[in-house]
Amino acid sequence: MLNWLLVATVVGCTVMGDLLQSLEMKQLGEIQDFRPGGLGRVIGYLARRKYLLLAIVFMAISFFAFMKLVTVADLSFAVPATAGSFVFETILARIVLKERVDGRRWAGACLVACGVALLAH
Repeated sequence: MLNWLLVATVVGCTVMGDLLQSLEMKQLGEIQDFRPGGLGRVIGYLARRKYLLLAIVFMAISFFAFMKLVTVADLSFAVPATAGSFVFETILARIVLKERVDGRRWAGACLVACGVALLAH
């Protein structure tokens, strides 16, 4: 039971962290000025973005939950089980981020879902 709770924590926090990070990066756009002053302005801008800071918190929680998971479960379980985040990220990329997801990506997400389902039995 603890294993699956940790898997859910890793997957949920990874998905939220990646989604929030992507939202913020799409708002910022491409970085054009790579001089020290330009990079400093970008870093200053990003440091004030609430969703990006929240994304960092989610990713930290995901990291520590994964570290705990590999201490209580086999690595051969932990890594494939947490791959479920790819399925949710694909769905949310389409729904929230309005990204185009082609058939190969859907097929890949379905295969990952099947693999995680096999681990559950």
